[in-house]
This record gives sequence, C-alpha cells and structure tokens, in this order.
Amino acid sequence: MSQDLPKEANITIVVRVRPRNPREIRDNSQIVVNPVSGVRGSREVQVRYNGSDTKTFTFDKVIGPEASQQHVFYEVVSPILDEVLMGYNCTIFAYGQTGAGKTYSMEGDLQNITGEHAGIIPRTLTHLFQRLESETAEYSVRVSYIELYNEELKDLLSADDPDFRKLRIFEDFSRKGSVLIQGLEESIVKNVDDVIQIMHRGSSKRQMASTKMNESSSRSHCIFSITVHIKEATPDGEDLLKVGKLNLVDLAGSENIGRSGAESRRAKEAGMINQSLLTLGRVINALVERSPHVPYRESKLTRLLQDSLGGRTKTCILAAISPARCSLDETLSTLDYAHRAKNIRNKPEINQKMTKKALIREYISEIERLKADL
Repeated sequence: MSQDLPKEANITIVVRVRPRNPREIRDNSQIVVNPVSGVRGSREVQVRYNGSDTKTFTFDKVIGPEASQQHVFYEVVSPILDEVLMGYNCTIFAYGQTGAGKTYSMEGDLQNITGEHAGIIPRTLTHLFQRLESETAEYSVRVSYIELYNEELKDLLSADDPDFRKLRIFEDFSRKGSVLIQGLEESIVKNVDDVIQIMHRGSSKRQMASTKMNESSSRSHCIFSITVHIKEATPDGEDLLKVGKLNLVDLAGSENIGRSGAESRRAKEAGMINQSLLTLGRVINALVERSPHVPYRESKLTRLLQDSLGGRTKTCILAAISPARCSLDETLSTLDYAHRAKNIRNKPEINQKMTKKALIREYISEIERLKADL
C-alpha cells in the first residue's frame, strides 16, 4: 500500500520527579528540584544549586512527585498506544540514576497489576486488551522480554535452564537500521491473566542487587516488547493488515560508582552499565550534531535502540529524577542528557499493508484496466 514519505518528528521527552524517599527524608536532604506550573500543566523544571542559583530546563512534559501511576499512563503512554494500534513502531525508555524511579514507573507493583502502583508495562497491556476486545477486527498479541547484562543478551521468557539461552543480534536487511535477535522467544498473550504470568516469570529473573543508593537496584537494561497484528476491513471491503510494536525499555541506573557503594563484581557491573550509557550518550550527540558516523555498533544497547534513535520509530524518553540535594549532580546529568536528546529527529513509518488476497484482487483489477486501455 503506498504511503506518503515519512515526516521527521522530534523525540518526546518527559521528566518525572519522584517524591523524596525515606533515606532522603531521614538525612534531611533538601528539595532542590521543582516543576514549574503552567497553563497546560508543567513543561519546565527548575533546579536550585550553589545556594540560590537556579537553572531551568524545558521539555515536552514535566510530571511532579504528587502524580499517580495512572496519571503517568494517561499523560504519556495512552497517546503512544493509539499510535501502536495505527501500525507504528514506538519506544518508551526510562533513563536516570539508580533509585530515581525508573523501574517503579515501568513495572511498579507486579503483585497487583490492576492496583494504584501498577506501572507502564502492566497498564499498557491491560488497556491494550480492553481496546482490542471492544473492536470487531481480528488481532493477535505477542510479547518478548530481554535483558542486557554485562553486554550479554538473555531471554527472560525462555523456559531453558536458569542461565537462560544466550541471544545474538543480526542486522535486519529488510528494514534498514533495525536488528533481529536470533533465538528470541515471543509468547502469545490472549488476556490479562496471561500477561500477569509472563510479567512474573520475566521479572523474577532480572539481575537485582542492593546498593547504597537503592535497596533493590536493577543491574541490567531490560526491553519488554509488545507486537500487535490487526486485520481489519477498509471502507471498500478490502482486508488491511496493521502491525504495531511497542518497546518498553527500563535502562539500568546511571550512577557514581563511589557514591553507590558498588564493590568488586558490582563495581565491574556498574562500569559496564556506565559504558553502555556513555555509548548511548555519544549516539545522542552524533545524532544531534548530524554527524555522518553514529556509533550504534559500539554497544549492544545502542544496537538494540538504533531504530528508536534516529530511525523509523516514534520515541519517548522518560527521564526519572530525584528532587533531593544529595542527588543533585546525577539529576543535573540526567536533565542535560534529556535536553540534548530532545533534538533527535526520527522518521516514523506506518506498518500497514493489504493482505495477500486483497493485493491479488487489486493486481487483477489493475490488469483488467490495462487490457481495456489497449
């Protein structure tokens, strides 16, 4: 099916400021980060440093510490889910220091995926099935869950031994800038109960550890992908196949190794995490500066995110930050990172095509028209 040439669109940047945690309150670490209210909600965040100096950053949205998980879903994710159902590839990835609230935003409380603390992933799947079940179109939903830990890719949904099946990345020559993951298991999910089972199975295998900055710190990058196939009839009675994909990415924490208390194996792990995030930073810089060479291949993380950064995907970065003075350096670093990334431009393309049967009918009628013109 012919489509207009894709238009460039900037990456969307949303900043979420979490409330102070018990440790920050106990240590009397002052609040130095505040969203600036505006007519249409907040688009600015103000950071106080060196006593009275302030710096203001502007983004697409700034969500304050009082916001519920439901508010985050409706403000950030619901419009993106609409795009997925139209046949676009979309990515939301959470970035920020250890303990800034990335995993809470993305997963939340997985013991109660319909409760108030449920995060983006369970809410997305719940709403997706509600939407699909209210339509008359045929559909199927598949999910995959991968972990990138110390530059090794693992399938969190694999039924193999506890060490999991190791995965390999290959270029997808049918779609420039995309990659294929050899051996990745995609599970069909038919309802919310399937989703709960999948989420528990995958999340229980994630690499977690306690650090000084977070008692339950995610030690890996994780990508939860949802692929939706929808077959519907066009107004003239033809079958149309739409394929939408949503990648939900929870990046490991960017952190100062000394402050986080990471030791020995954990220090090496933090070094690997920081290395992949530094490469991500170089990719962002190269894209913003329109450099002829973008170093996607320097880490597996950037290869996996290649289509989401400068490619054909609609992308949103959720930058998670702490409001407390004790995290000021990391907060400023995250905001600088997000501020650079908002200048990246993607060219989203819709994935919809006539089914084989409809295409054959279209070709036959075209041949008949050409014969009539002879």
